[in-house]
Amino acid sequence: MAKRGDIKLPDLTGRRAVVTGGNSGLGFETARRLLAAGADVTITARSAEKGAEALRRLQSGAAGRSGDAERESGSFEAAAAAVTPGTPSLASLDLANLGSVRRLADAIVADGHPLDLLFNNAGVMAVPRRTLTDDGFELQFGTNHLGHFALTGLLLPALMRSDTARVITMSSIMHWIGRIDFEDLQSESKYNAWGAYGQSKLANLMFAKELARRNATLGWGVLSVAAHPGFSRTNLQSSGPNLGRAKPSRMMSAMNSVPKMTQSAEQGALPELFAATNDEVLGGDYFGPSGPVELTGEPNFAHFARRAENEKQLALLWLRSEELTGVHFPTD
Repeated sequence: MAKRGDIKLPDLTGRRAVVTGGNSGLGFETARRLLAAGADVTITARSAEKGAEALRRLQSGAAGRSGDAERESGSFEAAAAAVTPGTPSLASLDLANLGSVRRLADAIVADGHPLDLLFNNAGVMAVPRRTLTDDGFELQFGTNHLGHFALTGLLLPALMRSDTARVITMSSIMHWIGRIDFEDLQSESKYNAWGAYGQSKLANLMFAKELARRNATLGWGVLSVAAHPGFSRTNLQSSGPNLGRAKPSRMMSAMNSVPKMTQSAEQGALPELFAATNDEVLGGDYFGPSGPVELTGEPNFAHFARRAENEKQLALLWLRSEELTGVHFPTD
């Protein structure tokens, strides 16, 4: 039986998963749980060194959970004791470089095997100064949304080989502050760190919902769902807001210090794991923590801004994303 606050994953033996940003934080915890449930998991990382260290930890079974995670939850269960752990592997991926996205996708599609689970998990947050991807996109919009949009489209042939394919895209409670500025998607005229992050996370949620709608219409056989981790203590809390800073962001330091306002990465991974494995999940569903303001707690349906389902904006964002990335999903 799973511990209180945890979920029990089914036997995933034989399933194949890709977790972007799987070398740390939520991605690492997601990969760890999937492996323990029997799935073969490819984690992606930009840094070869950090990726290799994460792979070593996964291979050894040493999750390296922080002390606060263990104090809060104990050792989370993953699956039945009889399940043989899956095999981890590492792939290079820089979502801020569409060439890197295409190289990874081409390699996965070319090997001929089905891809059962794609976790669009990696991201950057609240970068203080406007920064560009290698392709000239604003870093947060380019990495969080466009990189994952392109990756999903390019991996669609491998996903369609699976009878149970799911794409799980990570959004955020910060999507509530987001607005898709179609006249200035790259924040060229005005840049606000949190505004740009909110736009990227709203775009993630809109992508997941539009992918679900198009799948229902076109019959790709790919279940698209979204999740958010509440306020989880990961390196995302510092790597974005602290980018280019000599000292940690005061706001992030203050928020992380408030008791019961945050949760461990291990707990923050539960909504995306639930979205990936629960039998009752439907296309377009959105999951997050069930506690106050959805900051912490067990996975449940999450609230979302109504604009995330605006049909005209969904269609326009999809069109613009295809134009910007050069990746076009099938239409028949």
